[in-house]
Amino acid sequence: MARSATIPIVPVASVAPPSPRSPLATTFLGRLGEAMRRHRRVILAIQWVVIVVYVGLVTVPAFMPLPETGATIVSNLTLAAQFAFWGIWWPFVIFTTLFAGRVWCGVFCPEGALAEHVSRFGLNRRVPKFIRWSGWPFVAFILTTVYGQLVSVYEYAQAALLVLGGSTLAAIAVGFLYGREKRVWCRYLCPVSGVFSLLGRVAPLQFKVDRQLWREHRPNFRLECAPLVDVKGMTGSSDCHLCGQCSGFREAVHLTARLPGSEVARLPDGEVSKWDARLVVFGMLGVAVGAFQWSSSPWFVMVKQALAEWLVERNWFGPLESDIPWWVLTHYPEAGDVFTWLDGGLVLGYIGSMALVLGSWISLWLAVAGRITATAGESWHHAARRLAYTLTPLAGLGIFLGLSALTVTLLKAEGLRFPWLGSARGVVLAIGVLWSLGLAWRQLHHRKAPLPRLAAALACVAVALAPVAASWMLLFYVW
Repeated sequence: MARSATIPIVPVASVAPPSPRSPLATTFLGRLGEAMRRHRRVILAIQWVVIVVYVGLVTVPAFMPLPETGATIVSNLTLAAQFAFWGIWWPFVIFTTLFAGRVWCGVFCPEGALAEHVSRFGLNRRVPKFIRWSGWPFVAFILTTVYGQLVSVYEYAQAALLVLGGSTLAAIAVGFLYGREKRVWCRYLCPVSGVFSLLGRVAPLQFKVDRQLWREHRPNFRLECAPLVDVKGMTGSSDCHLCGQCSGFREAVHLTARLPGSEVARLPDGEVSKWDARLVVFGMLGVAVGAFQWSSSPWFVMVKQALAEWLVERNWFGPLESDIPWWVLTHYPEAGDVFTWLDGGLVLGYIGSMALVLGSWISLWLAVAGRITATAGESWHHAARRLAYTLTPLAGLGIFLGLSALTVTLLKAEGLRFPWLGSARGVVLAIGVLWSLGLAWRQLHHRKAPLPRLAAALACVAVALAPVAASWMLLFYVW
């Protein structure tokens, strides 16, 4: 009798279910972030191209004679560099940071790229405590802005080399001394890092971290964050440079979109900083307005003439002396542009007065709003500082308008006319005011206070913004 063939039973190995993956990884932005990480060499190449162009535009015009009468941005390298830096570069850096986050810092910035590159071969010292002081971005922004006005950084290549080149050399020195493959300069000392941090908070792009996936996945590549961000604990975009190096880490970090200003609307208590509030109120809405306004202000001219006559009558000619080095005060006699000590003092006085008046006014009404809406256990100071972040849209768009004024001036010198300019400026200014008020309302709405109190607090914010809007309107429509 034939034996029946036996069929061996082979146990089927159990197949583990695939690890969960964030749905953000499959979106367009998620894939874009992954591409930025995978093609890091492309970003590095872009950075070196920007560095070469930047160094050329900063250094070469500084050693050339001043443009002759009739020179244009097409025929003169100095004017072309001026237009590139102050007519295109900086206005649209501010604009893109407000609407796309700190991608400029992570992909294009020559100072950050040089600081990070040099740090690979540097001393790798520990960052001292005094450098990590949180007030440096505020102080650096004020000093750089005011000094730039005293030496006419927007108009003359020598001044641009001094200010921009000096900042770049400082970034390289800090990179050489501290950190390894890190951007210590960018994180703590860059004169515009505080501004970019604030603008990044309201931008609609961020690298979002899924903490559950972070815990469930092992590291899939080596992660080193150049701007010293704690990626695991990252909740916003204030310090993130959007370089893409963390994209896909542990399958938990992905580039994504968000509602503009959502980070400010739900700002955690631990991230409310008095220095951020001061930078918005006294820096971006005070010093910046004064810096853009003084050269067109009839008040400045009136005070200058009155003081000059008063000094002459008393034979006090010292303040009217103009034999001053160009790196202290503007001194270009061949262009008929020479500052006296009186000019320098009045520039400081005008900018300081605008900062003090506007900043104090805004602080007063934010304080009232803070007293109205402060929750149990929260001081009104803290509530007012939290509201200060909501003014970032108007502050950022105001700086953009101020910088773009030079763009318009240079293009008008080329014979171009812009009949729609007044309307466009009005629209941008209105967007800034309404965006800030809308952001303030969203933040106040989360306070869970009675509606009348919320409405009163919003009215206080509107009153705080009124003189800022009026200052820009004076500059663009009256003077």
